Amino acid sequence: MCGVNLPNWVTLGRILLVPIFALAYLLPFPGTYWLASALFALAAVSDWLDGYLARKLGQTTHFGAFIDPVADKLIVVTALTLLVGSHANFWMTFAGIVIVSREVFISALREWMAEMNRRGQVAVVRLAKVKTALQMVAVAMLLAQPPDLGSAWVLVGYALLYAATVMTLWSMTIYLLAAWPTLASGLKHRR
Repeated sequence: MCGVNLPNWVTLGRILLVPIFALAYLLPFPGTYWLASALFALAAVSDWLDGYLARKLGQTTHFGAFIDPVADKLIVVTALTLLVGSHANFWMTFAGIVIVSREVFISALREWMAEMNRRGQVAVVRLAKVKTALQMVAVAMLLAQPPDLGSAWVLVGYALLYAATVMTLWSMTIYLLAAWPTLASGLKHRR
């Protein structure tokens, strides 16, 4: 593939892990929760690794800038969908809706800001990186355990997921405030 370098291959590998970890989570065999969690954790680490390699090797590409956030969203949305389905309660569903909605909203906002030549106004903030790390740890913990609210590990996973959910709303607010002048000017113009 033209333009595909080592960091991009790591990202593509992360995408390939999505159906594998989903299948592992859904299989009714002992140990599959741990396997799904380990595969998810591997994908989360590869998210850091591809960015590190791209910067260290000087191999940042337009393709990488496009595919990396796609891979991130695929892995998180798939994991949250699995957790919402298996936990089947208000608390997991609410957190899942908030996190997935924010991802869709921010993706659309970034695309629109890029169209307006103002993508830099919605660059990733440090809070979003902390949110992502917390979210990844919470999801990995929750994937590793059967959906039992009597389990201390599940309760810790819920607590971490809700901390990530609060940070999700907070970071979305930061992005929205940064983009607001451009959004407001766009509301004044008709198509």
